[in-house]
Amino acid sequence: MDATQLQTISDTLMRIVAPDITPKKLLKAARKEHPDASKKDIARAAFFSIIANADPDHGKAFAIAGRVSGDA
Repeated sequence: MDATQLQTISDTLMRIVAPDITPKKLLKAARKEHPDASKKDIARAAFFSIIANADPDHGKAFAIAGRVSGDA
């Protein structure tokens, strides 16, 4: 996966993540928009999102981190 794909999936995750979304739903939604992305690619993009979006709005970063660490 190249940097452009990583950023694209990361942007998708940031748009669809919510505090109440389950890991399975987050993965399913990400795969719906990125059918060729593996679970590993989505997890990498999620961690990239956490790092790239480390700012005062910690809510989304923690929501993603919690969903990625869960069983999807």
